[in-house]
Amino acid sequence: MIKALLIAPIRFYRYFLSPWLGRSCRFTPSCSVYAIEAIEIHGPIRGLWLAAKRIVRCQPWCAGGYDPVPNSKHTCP
Repeated sequence: MIKALLIAPIRFYRYFLSPWLGRSCRFTPSCSVYAIEAIEIHGPIRGLWLAAKRIVRCQPWCAGGYDPVPNSKHTCP
């Protein structure tokens, strides 16, 4: 439930605001896709932390490039 509440505004941004602003993300996948994946994989707290760190790095002085969401450290037996 919390994940859905956190992901909803990101999806809104991706589909309604992002087309007006243009593609400005320096990374692949884009920061919005990264945020959604991070929240889904790592949960709301760590996912938001990873997304925030990524958004801070997405600026003109960063080279960008391919930067996937890190794998979860928790494995089920």
